[in-house]
Amino acid sequence: MFTKAFRVKSNTVIKGSDRRKLKVDVSTAFPLLSESELSEVVPNKEEINVVKVYAHKGDAITLYVLHKNPLFFELEKRLYPTVYMLWQYPNVLPSFATWAPVIQKIAGGADLMLPGVVVPSCGLPEVRQGECCVVKVVGNEAPMAVGIAAMSTAEMSSAGMKGRGVSMDALLLQCFLHALKSKVKKSELPLLTSSFLRNHMFPCCPNGKQLDIKKSSYKKLSKFLQTMQQQHRVVRVKELTKGVESLVEVDWKNPVKGTVLQPGEVRAIITEYVKANELVDENNKNYVHINPILCDCLLEKSEYHEVSILKWDDLFSRTLSKMQECSQFVIAGQQPIMKKGHIEPIDITVASRGSNKKVGVHQCLTVNSHLL
Repeated sequence: MFTKAFRVKSNTVIKGSDRRKLKVDVSTAFPLLSESELSEVVPNKEEINVVKVYAHKGDAITLYVLHKNPLFFELEKRLYPTVYMLWQYPNVLPSFATWAPVIQKIAGGADLMLPGVVVPSCGLPEVRQGECCVVKVVGNEAPMAVGIAAMSTAEMSSAGMKGRGVSMDALLLQCFLHALKSKVKKSELPLLTSSFLRNHMFPCCPNGKQLDIKKSSYKKLSKFLQTMQQQHRVVRVKELTKGVESLVEVDWKNPVKGTVLQPGEVRAIITEYVKANELVDENNKNYVHINPILCDCLLEKSEYHEVSILKWDDLFSRTLSKMQECSQFVIAGQQPIMKKGHIEPIDITVASRGSNKKVGVHQCLTVNSHLL
């Protein structure tokens, strides 16, 4: 949120009544703070500045600054601690530990993937979905990031520690694409965007998860749909009635919703991803380091905390095995036909008749591909 430039709207000294309210809000939001600690972060007499800023995505944020250090920030009427405050009081919130390379990805805006969470011998802390928590590096008690739990501790365990622990954008996109592919019919268009969300996207949300657009980076359905329209051209949205938007067109063939790739193309994509994320082992170029995303996609549950690198060939074979197989039927004079699922090889048997004439079965040619 603060990795890019933000704009300061105002900077004022807090008033007495607002100071008392802030103290109550901090005490309510962080009950583990003792009375003495509460008086330290919200002192009675020392100057506290209230700074209102706009983040690079337009979010309106209120910062509470003491001794030139931001201690809390308020977003959508919810109070969060900053890492500066948590360095002084690291045990105020439940924490999850991960590895240093993962923190670098989080700093760039990535989600914390559950395979990247290091589970201590005492188990994970008890958190509820939507609860504020912190992320630390293994061996360092200083919190490095603040986030919202996307699922409860019980849900993390039942999910086999696979998936995303913090954030919402990926779930939003998943429900959106699933709804377009399996729920929306052409005869329903134009379709009110509010009806699309309520009757199509919400039913596509996986069990145990809750779709909440306000917790995504888009904040509003209209902004998300605008992105899908302008950047990916998956849908076209139009205001048919003043103030009311509708889906008027869907591109069901858009590659964002799935595309057929030959094995060579898959290898090229994986190679590009590995190099772009600098995952090639510096000491042995034949090996690739497994980051949280590759861990989530390719490793078995028993391998999460044991496998950290893979050979290139193993990386490619695991990727292909995780993709849906499909086959293309090519018949002379007709358009190719694409079918999902595995198909058994076609045998051509050559036999000799009494006239010594060779005969055989010639039906079609199959080309194995994979669906991403």
